[in-house]
Amino acid sequence: MSGSAIFRKIVWTHYKKSGRHDLPWRKTKDPYRILVSEVMLQQTQVERVIPFYKNFLKKFPTARALAKASLPEVLQSWQGLGYNRRAKMLHQAAKELIKNYGGEFPKSVEEIQAFPGVGPYTARAVATFAYNQDVIMIETNIRTAVISHFFPNKRKISDKEIEKILAGVLSKGKSREWYSALMDYGAHLKRSGVSHNARTRNYTKQSKFAGSLREVRGAILRDLTTGSRTEARLKHLFDRERVPQVHQALHDLSTEGLIQKRGKAFALPL
Repeated sequence: MSGSAIFRKIVWTHYKKSGRHDLPWRKTKDPYRILVSEVMLQQTQVERVIPFYKNFLKKFPTARALAKASLPEVLQSWQGLGYNRRAKMLHQAAKELIKNYGGEFPKSVEEIQAFPGVGPYTARAVATFAYNQDVIMIETNIRTAVISHFFPNKRKISDKEIEKILAGVLSKGKSREWYSALMDYGAHLKRSGVSHNARTRNYTKQSKFAGSLREVRGAILRDLTTGSRTEARLKHLFDRERVPQVHQALHDLSTEGLIQKRGKAFALPL
């Protein structure tokens, strides 16, 4: 039995016995709902995403419902999940979907990737999980699974090397189930203490949340969901030594269109 065949057997066996079959986004083929899940899962653990995903779709069950909502409404529903720029991009993507496609989600990776905030992986994930397309895609759990089996001792592994392996092991016609199984196997390895992503060439370690600019951005947006605030008020969200971070966050959030200056106060966009 070849290395690829052995790998497929290991992955499928694990999926059959221990796969995360009850994840809510695995119970739908709706590309909008899958896009929501993929955007939420960016840099966020599955367990944290599940309740946000369910609540978000209760409020915005369709792309049309999301497109009709105001940005403050969307950000309000996103509070607590972090990386709020994702919510803004998802909101813009829904608007473009309605405007340019009449709400009919495109099927090609290229068209999906053209939406705001949608990168190569997310576009391929939608194509895979909504349309069962045989595409090649990489994310952290997939990397862990492939590196663990095929590159046990090598360092500085490129995505091209991983993509070559993925092309050889892809269960064609079953990509939806195969990638779910592959991600679950990689997640299992990581829970077991095996993580090889630091050995990839494009690895970047995520910074700690406490004390970070991300923490300040989130606090500002959370405070603004209840109304406009002056800069002086927002500065008091943190200790004096973190005021420079507040200044930076206000500048960045304004530039990104997540907040607006109205007179002497900051507020969420109308």
